[in-house]
Amino acid sequence: MTNDPGNAPDRRRFFREAISKAVEPLAGYIEKRFDVGSDDLRHRLRPPGALAEPQFVQTCEACGKCVDACPARAIFLHDEPGATAGKTPVIDPDRAACVICEGLLCTHVCPSGALLPLTEPEQIRMGLAEVYTPICSRTNGEKCVVCVELCPLGPAAIRFAGTGPPEVLPDGCTGCGVCQLHCPTSPKAIVVKPI
Repeated sequence: MTNDPGNAPDRRRFFREAISKAVEPLAGYIEKRFDVGSDDLRHRLRPPGALAEPQFVQTCEACGKCVDACPARAIFLHDEPGATAGKTPVIDPDRAACVICEGLLCTHVCPSGALLPLTEPEQIRMGLAEVYTPICSRTNGEKCVVCVELCPLGPAAIRFAGTGPPEVLPDGCTGCGVCQLHCPTSPKAIVVKPI
């Protein structure tokens, strides 16, 4: 068998293109499902009690009272294109998560009505956590339990149905972001998508 050095570049190009075609769908799936690299995902997770996005952006006065009331310092003001008041409150679970504080303080200090007063944790519907199974360390047999153990609502929102990745319960998950904040994988195996 002879080795033709003239074909080496063609072979390398062939393998490079083949690998690119094999990986591209997975990368696209991750990007599409979790909005990887998109600030919109992080900067549109609103505090508890928020009105629907268009009404929220028009109603919020950017006074910062919800920011001051948050004991976890999870809420911050962010420039929002199209917002009447410019900066609006958001939660970025990669920085800090809503801890579902007693009294749900942020929802009771909003003067504009952009955040409706809530009395029970079950009323919170900021988002819904989604698990990306291939990244979850439990898929590889590790014993990670961080997301379930730290969830403020526990098994009412997220649980293990076996040895694999956790199961998020849509009726119980509030979208607080605690699971995302503490997930040890990179990228995160669990991400909160705003409702």
